[in-house]
Amino acid sequence: MSFLELTALTKNFDGLRAVDGFSLDIPEGSLNALVGPNGCGKSTLFNLITGVLKPDAGQVSFRDQDITGWPPHRIARLGIGRKFQVPAIFEELTVRENLTVAAKRSGNRVSIDTILEKINLADRRDTFGGELAHGQKQWLEIGLLLAQAPSLILLDEPTAGMTGAETKATADLIRTINQEQAITVLVIEHDMGFIEYLGCPLNVMSKGQILKSGSFDEIRNDAEVKALYFGNTVVPADA
Repeated sequence: MSFLELTALTKNFDGLRAVDGFSLDIPEGSLNALVGPNGCGKSTLFNLITGVLKPDAGQVSFRDQDITGWPPHRIARLGIGRKFQVPAIFEELTVRENLTVAAKRSGNRVSIDTILEKINLADRRDTFGGELAHGQKQWLEIGLLLAQAPSLILLDEPTAGMTGAETKATADLIRTINQEQAITVLVIEHDMGFIEYLGCPLNVMSKGQILKSGSFDEIRNDAEVKALYFGNTVVPADA
């Protein structure tokens, strides 16, 4: 059975083709990354998967079911959760209250204490969301997704604005979610150091299409990728 299958997805905006016949198959239980320069169509692709946008052509299939163009709330109920670049948390509620609200909204029975431990916020459970450091807010939003018991998580630049230590801790968190909870994860990211920490297969996107797919080392050492998108100084050979 196919898990998430994207077939020839296309999306145009006023004559600009943001996604151009994009196809990708994401196996269940996998951890994958999607990288590429600004404007290459990564976030638009996430919008097509989650129903925020309807494709002009192509198909989104989840567990062998065609969900193309479904409304976002209906897609979310299938177990597809998305984290945006800017953390969307309830700043006036405590960390525990944030997670409790998310769990109740989804109707899932989850252990809030387990989630608190997993996202490294057990000692901040009574802290208001607005008082958290930026990296902690990002972790809390990942926790909000876990409270909904998803089978697929889409992460849009989850380490934006983080310190080096927070970035590494976030990579550890994502690997744990994937490996221990068997949650399929697809990550959009610019930070190749973070992608290296993840140690997962990655796909390079260019002009709305997949340019290259492979391991971190394969992509890092690809001359076309270096020259066109990352540059030799961004992804050094000995990184």
